[in-house]
Amino acid sequence: MAAELHVEMVAADRQVWSGKATLVVARTTSGDIGVMPGHQPLLGVLESGPVTIRTSEGTIVAAVHGGFISFSDDKLSLLAEIAELADEIDQQRAQRALERAQSESDAAAERRADVRLRALAVR
Repeated sequence: MAAELHVEMVAADRQVWSGKATLVVARTTSGDIGVMPGHQPLLGVLESGPVTIRTSEGTIVAAVHGGFISFSDDKLSLLAEIAELADEIDQQRAQRALERAQSESDAAAERRADVRLRALAVR
């Protein structure tokens, strides 16, 4: 059995996902980072982007919008302002939101919609 780390992904309004993983990849202000069991302790600021969680059963992808990542003693915490599992995202709705944000020149809304669509593409 491969070594695993415990992952908790929490948004401001709910627990998004919790479980065991072999690898988590997230975007931080310092760039993309991959965390595996035994990784050095870390604390970082999450950028908006897809987070990929590899488990023994498959891959879970979430669209994350800001927050923090911390790792210590094989426990990884993703504390996000907003987080949505790719399975929860409606592709047509996200595409309409992107088009609306572009037409209104709303950079923040455009970034959120783009991250949702990228999470679907990674899935």
